[in-house]
Amino acid sequence: MKSGLSALGVLVVLTVSACGQGAAGQAPAPSARTLSTGASVAGTVPPAVLDPCALLDPKDRSTAGINVLGVAKEINGARACDWTVPATFGVTITVDEKNGLADLEVARKTATKTKVGDRNALKVADANAADGTCAVLLGMGEKASVQIDVSNTNFTDTPLACERAVTVAGLAEPKLP
Repeated sequence: MKSGLSALGVLVVLTVSACGQGAAGQAPAPSARTLSTGASVAGTVPPAVLDPCALLDPKDRSTAGINVLGVAKEINGARACDWTVPATFGVTITVDEKNGLADLEVARKTATKTKVGDRNALKVADANAADGTCAVLLGMGEKASVQIDVSNTNFTDTPLACERAVTVAGLAEPKLP
């Protein structure tokens, strides 16, 4: 029984740490180099050099309830950063420099048009699935987007996942070009 619980714990950790992979709205993008700088990314940085891990500074992470550092990764050829708060939730921010909001494949019945700051966005969640996942997709011009995916560890409480995704989107949005 103990090994069964250990295996389940490993499965949950692996599942949450993979949040964002294959997420709603994720479109394949060719590989791009990642530049990481300690400088602010606000306003003038083109998507090609935008580091997703730099979109949440320590104050932002604290505001969002994230007490861990982000881990850089690649999802379908796009740069991403993953934060996994043990036994709570995971957040993945993906910078897609090839697909604007109109290009993303999103099930329209799960998407709601919204604004984050002055930016067009989509909030994507399936209330009927009640799976504790939600995404906020931010437009960055015609041909780029930033996708914030949240998964609750227990895969319940979709409204809470959306609240977290909207909070993270609001913190990251001012730093986007």
